[in-house]
Amino acid sequence: MKLNYRRTFFIGLAFLSISAFWQMYDNIVPLILQGTFHLNETITGGIMAADNVLAVFLLPLLGSLSDKADTRFGRRTPFIVVGTVLAVALMMVLPYADRTANFALFVGALFFLLIAMGLYRSPAVALMPDLTPKPLRSQANAVINLMGAVGGIYTLGLISLLLKGEKPDYTPVFAGVAGLMVLAVALLLLTVREKRLAALVAEENLREESEEEAEADRTGELAPDVKRSLQMILLSIFLWFMAYNAVTTAFSRYARTVWGMEGGGFANCLMVATVAAIVSYIPIGMISARVGRRRCIQGGLVLMLVSFFAAIFFVRYHGAINIGFALIGMGWAAVSVNSLPMVVEMCSSGDVGKYTGLYYTFSMAAQIVTPILSGAFLQYVSYRTLFPYACVFTVAAMFTMSRVRHGDNRPPRKKKLLENFDTED
Repeated sequence: MKLNYRRTFFIGLAFLSISAFWQMYDNIVPLILQGTFHLNETITGGIMAADNVLAVFLLPLLGSLSDKADTRFGRRTPFIVVGTVLAVALMMVLPYADRTANFALFVGALFFLLIAMGLYRSPAVALMPDLTPKPLRSQANAVINLMGAVGGIYTLGLISLLLKGEKPDYTPVFAGVAGLMVLAVALLLLTVREKRLAALVAEENLREESEEEAEADRTGELAPDVKRSLQMILLSIFLWFMAYNAVTTAFSRYARTVWGMEGGGFANCLMVATVAAIVSYIPIGMISARVGRRRCIQGGLVLMLVSFFAAIFFVRYHGAINIGFALIGMGWAAVSVNSLPMVVEMCSSGDVGKYTGLYYTFSMAAQIVTPILSGAFLQYVSYRTLFPYACVFTVAAMFTMSRVRHGDNRPPRKKKLLENFDTED
């Protein structure tokens, strides 16, 4: 059984559009809030956190609604199309509100824009497991993550090329991202027939499913041991996001305060981690197909822990730090490629959207909590607590991950008995 990379590429277009949007949101919206509306850091941070707060409640709900949908276009496609149309219309209001300094219009449009993005985030991500046989989901998720990185790089390129001067016009960047979102979803509609492909993949998965999965499909309930594994991996997701996002959100301040880095030099470390992750996605997907998702995640956590621990001992910036950040990027790629497939592997075929939403609930909850908690340590104890903080939560994630017994990929069953002894690729 081999992954259809072409089809996976087209399935990933929805995630590419989402990633392009969030890159723009994270970089441009704070500039508008502070530069045009003169809000302080605290209020800006509160508004920027609104997407994570909404996501905790919206994504499981909308994922479940898409599970129950039944249209001639499929379960996820209507949510993706409607969400994209609403998001594109609303996001083009933001640069207008910026030019006219209309704060009420900006905040109102932003609120409904975040709801529109939430409308199709879980369904778009759930599309991959719906249309990919279970043993190939880690490889497919590697492609999806890679495409998400491409979407983010596209937006960063627009920002770099189109924003000029002290008070730039943000309309071209918003229009460029909106155009990509429309194009990506249009290509998705033209190339992916969700309902037909979902039926074929469901039939394939039915032949491969375990007794526990068959029971979940019949009753809608997970077996007790599977439920424990699900709880443990969701807790693991929360813990490793607590570690990783603490570092990514505070690193610019840490690099300036502890390592004495001036200007934008800190970005080079983060870029090394990003590039290492991008290069690693596809190989990690292939490795996980051979050694298993759980082992791959555990190996990624070890790489992250070693790097976080080593960073504690650097009192000034040194070029060797970039090696550590490359390992962090590789470790994070191993974790992110395999975690969602493990979650949806445990659920019944009719609950993929719901469990995709649960995955985001735990990851978003961590991204709400960890900037506040780690920030308190930075402010009231010392900036040098950042990497020990990351180590503690990484070790905790390693412990909870060791308690996960389900959700790993299994070799596909051979059609003939003798094929089980065939070692050729």
